[in-house]
Amino acid sequence: MSLRGKTARKDVDMTTGDISRHLIMFALPLLFGNLFQQLYNMVDTWVVGNYVSNEAFSAVGTVGPIINMLVGFFMGLASGAGVIISQYYGARQYNRVHDVVHTSIVMTLVMVIFTSIMGIFLTPYLLRMMNTPPEVFPESMKYLRIIFSGIAGLMFYNMGSAILRAIGDSKRPFYFLMCAALLNIVLDLLFIIKFHMGVEGVAYATIISMITSAILTIIVLLRTDTCVKLTPKDLKIDMGILKKIIFIGIPAALQMAITSFSNIFVQGYINHFGADTMSGWTAYSKIDMLMFMPMQSLALAVTTFVGQNLGVGDVERAKKGVSISMRLALTVTIISMFPVIIFAPNMVAFFNSKSEVIYYGTLFLRWITPFYLLSCANQIYSSALRGAGNTKAPMVIMLLSFVAFRQVYLFVMANFIANEILPIAMGYPAGWLLCSLLTYTYYKKSDLSRTSVMN
Repeated sequence: MSLRGKTARKDVDMTTGDISRHLIMFALPLLFGNLFQQLYNMVDTWVVGNYVSNEAFSAVGTVGPIINMLVGFFMGLASGAGVIISQYYGARQYNRVHDVVHTSIVMTLVMVIFTSIMGIFLTPYLLRMMNTPPEVFPESMKYLRIIFSGIAGLMFYNMGSAILRAIGDSKRPFYFLMCAALLNIVLDLLFIIKFHMGVEGVAYATIISMITSAILTIIVLLRTDTCVKLTPKDLKIDMGILKKIIFIGIPAALQMAITSFSNIFVQGYINHFGADTMSGWTAYSKIDMLMFMPMQSLALAVTTFVGQNLGVGDVERAKKGVSISMRLALTVTIISMFPVIIFAPNMVAFFNSKSEVIYYGTLFLRWITPFYLLSCANQIYSSALRGAGNTKAPMVIMLLSFVAFRQVYLFVMANFIANEILPIAMGYPAGWLLCSLLTYTYYKKSDLSRTSVMN
């Protein structure tokens, strides 16, 4: 049975045609979508930094590792579903795509309940693990608990967008994220400046926007005439499909969750230096996300590209796509580095004009930015391996680099060498270097075709 329909559609078959064009046209909506997402994150931070307080600014900006730990686990599972869909789609097995979609949605509902409860319950304990200063603790607590109470929007959007991207449709997830970003900006300004709701206003604006993007995504899945059409009466768990999602998704889920958990301790080292340093790190982190976006967008394109081409057994085309994507990632990262280094003080001041915050934010940006070139390798090659269904190797390599090595580095640096903020912050580039070397070496020795879920 074919569920593709006969009308114009948004899905894209990447197994034929110009490789560079496929990668760029797939990555651009992802990049713009991420930019809009980062835009409303920046507006959150800007509004809090300029209209609430420095403590609130630190609270909103430094709780990312906690959110990412629980949500990251789910996103790893979503990536597993996306890999399976892309390979079945490439192989034209549309009935199996249908089964994966419905299993994934039911799994998402279960994970929403689990993540909400765990997030709300664990919030105070995780904040203490981060050595959150007493003056920041109450604001962080309020913000996180509101976010976790509305986490369903983020999770359903991410699963829905993963399903659409797996069949080559990266445009509609971008449109929905753009709508959410614009709504978030309006609500931020309304709740903070008009109604003076403080940190709670930022949190409520965020969850309302996330829920909006999730609703739009689900509507598309309900109304599409492609093989990812969502049919409510077909919602059930296919145990065979679920096992495949878990087999491919759990390594990525554990990697994201454990890496984020490790970052809680890294944030603890940063928090040790006080609220101004935390605020400088917050501003740096917002700009850091912008630097990562082009390579991450290309990496997601590679995952879908490799998955679809391995679905039809074209290993050479899959490898060629990886090489082209690597060159594109390096080029765009080099181009974006220089404005960041030159205008670092102005960028930090946009978020917080306090002189001490500008000093620390500029310090982080100018020292760490050149090392983003290292991340291109681990992002592109690990995504290629995931597209082939090999999520275990990237998991092991990233946990070794970003968790084990980085924690050892920070402990030794803080206790035996120099317990100063810059050497501590350089733990991030050190982890990127190790990860890129290991990922590149493994990729060159691997056989992509052997890990395909089609085998």
